Amino acid sequence: MLAPRDRATMLTYAVLLLVTAAAWASMLWSPMGADEMAGTEMVMAPSVGEAVAFVAAWAVMMAAMMLPSALPMIGLYAASQRSAPSPAAKAAAIAAFVLMYLVVWAVTGLPIYVASVALMAVTSVTLAYAIAGVLVVAGFFQLSPLKQVCLRHCRSPLGFLLGHWRAGWRGAVAMGWAHAIYCLGCCWALMVVLVVAGAMGLPWVLLIACVVAGEKLLPRGEWIARMTGVALAVLGVIVALRPGLAMALRASSM
Repeated sequence: MLAPRDRATMLTYAVLLLVTAAAWASMLWSPMGADEMAGTEMVMAPSVGEAVAFVAAWAVMMAAMMLPSALPMIGLYAASQRSAPSPAAKAAAIAAFVLMYLVVWAVTGLPIYVASVALMAVTSVTLAYAIAGVLVVAGFFQLSPLKQVCLRHCRSPLGFLLGHWRAGWRGAVAMGWAHAIYCLGCCWALMVVLVVAGAMGLPWVLLIACVVAGEKLLPRGEWIARMTGVALAVLGVIVALRPGLAMALRASSM
């Protein structure tokens, strides 16, 4: 039989895999080109109702894209709770740790919503150069020392736990928040590319989800980040030289 701590870890993995599968199923059932997600289909005037629907859909998309690469960190944290005073305390700590990821990912949906509405107010030429700029900036960020710092924390769950350990559910909140911020710091540029250049289309979602998982989970993942950075920067320069490609990028993703 599995030891209690192993059962808790396996249960955590099982629940998170089910949540991830449900999130992907929801996205496939209601693609990113749907009214509640696609910036080109939203009403011009922002509203509370539109914002809530957008943030909810964004949170589902982030769960689908980011949970797979967060599983090693969450699983290791669950395994570390073997000394919890009770099963309830253990479950509360794990739930608080995971909840911080979901909160951070959902909160990022607010500025993304505002940016998506703002994109509707610009001309096609301005949008083309904005896409080129976003691609270049994202490419350079992928090559930056800050990206590497965030990526190291994401690629080394044990190192993160040793350096940030806090006991109890309050500690779980603090640690979950800290690691979620590193996760956001690692991937924010790719998410901006997804919104601006990819119009949140499913092909871009799949591509960026694979890049995120690869750079966090595969051996030498930092080189995947660097190669992605070079590709994005080159694509940005090409779009700047041929603005018509910007609309093709967004149209092909819908």
